[in-house]
Amino acid sequence: MTKDAFSDWTKVIKTTTKPDKESGAINPAIELSSTFEQRDFDHFGHWDYARSGNPTRDVLEESIAELEHGTRGFAFATGMAAISTALLTLNQGDHVILTKNVYGGTFRLVEEVLTKYGISHTFVDLGNPADLEEAFQDNTKVVYVETPSNPTLQVTDIRLVAQIAHDHGALVFADNTFMTPVLQKPLDLGADLVVHSATKFLAGHSDILAGLVVTKGEDLGKQIYFLQNAMGATLGVSDSWLLMRGIKTLAVRMEKESQNALKLAQWLDQQELVTKVNYPGLEADAGYAVQSSQAKSGGAVLSFDIGSEDNVRQLVAELKIPIFSVSLGAVESIISYPPKMSHAEMNAEERHDRGITDGLVRYSVGLEDIDDLKADLHQAFLKIKE
Repeated sequence: MTKDAFSDWTKVIKTTTKPDKESGAINPAIELSSTFEQRDFDHFGHWDYARSGNPTRDVLEESIAELEHGTRGFAFATGMAAISTALLTLNQGDHVILTKNVYGGTFRLVEEVLTKYGISHTFVDLGNPADLEEAFQDNTKVVYVETPSNPTLQVTDIRLVAQIAHDHGALVFADNTFMTPVLQKPLDLGADLVVHSATKFLAGHSDILAGLVVTKGEDLGKQIYFLQNAMGATLGVSDSWLLMRGIKTLAVRMEKESQNALKLAQWLDQQELVTKVNYPGLEADAGYAVQSSQAKSGGAVLSFDIGSEDNVRQLVAELKIPIFSVSLGAVESIISYPPKMSHAEMNAEERHDRGITDGLVRYSVGLEDIDDLKADLHQAFLKIKE
């Protein structure tokens, strides 16, 4: 049986557990060295300076590449460092198409940073093929997909977008943060590059910042490595080790958290105070069919609308279990308010146009007992109605 035949449940263990040939230690060593001795004046070894490569980080990068079915993986200091590096493969005069409902940090990057370097962009509803076709320009080089999107959980058909983009000679970059490779593999669906905020589900414990990039082709991999080395936003050795430890439990965490999310979404859908639930694991959700065709579940993040900012304020004050925070993807449930957190960069018109209403709450469902999570929301809803 070859390692390629292993399931992801096995791969998350095997790719992060590398016994040392001399000592027998089953976990990779934390190589706390910024530089490496070169024993021959004319022939340097594989490692010379830790920005360019480190044995501990190498194991992590090989792990994520294998899990995503890519050729090369790269570890960065943050998710935004990974996204920025991917988009800086574009050149002055290039154009990128992005999903309309993109993460606020990515929105800020393309709106306020890339434009300074002559890289233009267009936001498009990637669920509408006609709109995507119309958005292409002669200089369009990349279509950037985030599916499900943050925070409205809009689903994009990766296969269809990849087919259209490739017909126009453009590459497809996909943010796979919400799904992780154990639930969705964009490269298998036609994408050329995958990015992750590994701070979230891959690490899983709200204790590190990290970003990952995986490329399908060698040429794109060489470009990413050049930029990683040139700009130096690499992931530190200790955080690389902690991220590998998080990946070991990724499959079991994602399965349980996704089960909890589905049950919570079904319960929320029946509550009088809730005007809308966004979760692609619900059969009534507009993205359910596509999500079911390209992912193993709806994931562990949902969002719901309770009508107004005042209601959200009271909800946050009354809830006892979830942490009120800007992040997601941890063992603990986390609730956030996108208009003032992840998408604060957008004005009200931009947010509302993307479905990010004043009453929208994002809920990252953790490993707590599902009955406790429902009971906690129930008591908060009762207080709001008083």
